[in-house]
Amino acid sequence: MMNAKRTAIALAAPLALAALTAAPASAAPAIPDGVTVEVATVNGSGCPKGTSAVVISEDRTAFTVSYSDYHAYAGGDATPVDSRKNCQLSVNVHVPDGYTYAISGAEHRGFTGLEAGATGLLRTNYYFQGLPRDTTADHQVRGPEVKNWEFNDRIPAPQLDYKPCGVSRNLNLNTELVVDQKGSDGKKTSFMSMDSTHSSARYYFEWKRCP
Repeated sequence: MMNAKRTAIALAAPLALAALTAAPASAAPAIPDGVTVEVATVNGSGCPKGTSAVVISEDRTAFTVSYSDYHAYAGGDATPVDSRKNCQLSVNVHVPDGYTYAISGAEHRGFTGLEAGATGLLRTNYYFQGLPRDTTADHQVRGPEVKNWEFNDRIPAPQLDYKPCGVSRNLNLNTELVVDQKGSDGKKTSFMSMDSTHSSARYYFEWKRCP
C-alpha cells in the first residue's frame, strides 16, 4: 500500500515553524480561484459508506476530512479486528491551469480512553497517485489516558512534494488507528477514536505557479 520512498516530516515545533515562515510573504503565489476537492474513492473499516466527508476551506488554504464512525478498541469483548481500523481516501483536487500544489502539513484530532499499559497509535500516509514518494507519520498515546488528542505535522519547504504541472493525479490519504492492550487489564476496554463534531483531519495546501 505504501510506496518505497518516503518523505520525512517535522512535527510542529519552533524550528519547523521557523523554516516554514522564513520566506518573505511576497514570495508566496496568489491562491487561485475555482479550487474544488471531490472524493474519488473511499475504502476501509474506519470509514464505512456515508461516514466521511470532505470540505474545502473558504480561503482555499486547506480542506477538512470528517469521520463519524472511526473507532479502534481492544480488551473486554473486542475482537482482534476491532483493534485496527483504517481509511483510504482518494481525492481529486481540481486546480486551475497555471497552478499546482503540495500538502504542507496536516492536523488530526480525536479522543482516547486507554487503560494503564495500553497504547493507541495514529498512522498517517499521503501521496500523489502514481508517484514514488509518500509522506508518513506515526503518533502514539500511552495509557492511562482519557482525553482529546491533536497531532500536528508540518513539512519543511525543501521537502514539499508538488503535483506535476499539467498532469492529472489524485491525492491519496491513508490513516490508521491501532489499539494495543497488551500489558493492561484485558477485561477492560481501551479505545482510540477519530471522529468529531468539527473536523477530524485538516490538510494544508502550499500553492505554486507552474513554469
